[in-house]
Amino acid sequence: MSQWLTLVARNVLRHRLRTSLTLVGLIVAILAFGVLQTVVKTWYAGVDGAVPSRLLTRNAVSFTLPLPKSYQKRISAVEGVRRVTHLSWFGGVYKDSKNFFPQFAIDAASYLDMFPELLVPDQVRRAFLSERRGAIVGRKLAKRYGFKPGDVIQLRGTIFPGNWEFVICGVFDGRDPKTDTSQLFFRWDYLNETLRVRSKAQADQVGVFAVDVVSLDSVADVSQAIDEVFRNSLAETLTETERAFQIGFVKQTEAILISIRVVSFVVIFIILAVMANTMAMTARERLREYATLKAIGFSPGYVARLILGESVLIALIGGAIGIALTPPVAARLAELSATLFPTLFVSVNTVMLQALAALVVGILAALWPMRRAARVRIVDGLRALG
Repeated sequence: MSQWLTLVARNVLRHRLRTSLTLVGLIVAILAFGVLQTVVKTWYAGVDGAVPSRLLTRNAVSFTLPLPKSYQKRISAVEGVRRVTHLSWFGGVYKDSKNFFPQFAIDAASYLDMFPELLVPDQVRRAFLSERRGAIVGRKLAKRYGFKPGDVIQLRGTIFPGNWEFVICGVFDGRDPKTDTSQLFFRWDYLNETLRVRSKAQADQVGVFAVDVVSLDSVADVSQAIDEVFRNSLAETLTETERAFQIGFVKQTEAILISIRVVSFVVIFIILAVMANTMAMTARERLREYATLKAIGFSPGYVARLILGESVLIALIGGAIGIALTPPVAARLAELSATLFPTLFVSVNTVMLQALAALVVGILAALWPMRRAARVRIVDGLRALG
């Protein structure tokens, strides 16, 4: 075994330029595959992180249309509902239109209770609840713009007219890496009180109600019951699970996601072709050596295993480097495109797929050269020009 490993290692280093170029191709391919797979998984992060017992009630016509705030009491009265909160998309602009990040007006106390994945320190929570213009920001957003407690920032309203000032009360973290910490939350009562002065038609309305259900088994019944309450009203509702709500957003870009996934596998196929060509060249150049090994007593299987070992070793080295580079490259991509990929996180499944892809490339690339070397006759091999 040690002899075989020694020969494999020496064969890898015989043509260093060729091996180096093949490694570079493998590294780029495995890295690109991992980053593209991470992008796809990130897009589905909201779906994967959805709480099964949490429902979202929105306007049945479109989620862009609001619902009366008075619906909250009627939803709370539905059997099987534990608690209700609400949130509204704000859509403000910070300094420049390119500085986009999610902003939501929330019912501070009830929203933070219902969304425990947002880790808000007690002192930050108290400051948020006591400051009328208070806002809390996610760790990633705070890092991006340098927000810190006590800062007063201004957002220019697009949906809600005028300039709006907010006092940063603190920073929140996510329960896990998938939690989006590039968001800003502020108090809905501040928004509503101001709208009563500036734009009465927009006052006393919310975007979405979040509903916590008592039992997971009653989710479907509660959803139907809520929508039945508001049937034939001026603003009918559509209640669905948080997962279904998130999937609705994802489906709008499903074609793009499928394309990205296909491209990630095309990259692997291309490097497989490159790797196969490299191993074929290597085997062709060493036919005389393989014939000599057979002539002195080594079996065809041993010769084939030399080619397989060399191919797999190159593939695994390139794969390991590509895997190691994926997290920092993904982190850098997240910084450059924070609004698109706020939670770009390389999962264990992605790493396993990368390792499997590298291994498969190494094995498949060696199959034809192995077959040729194992079957070559000693006389024909010794006549070959190496």
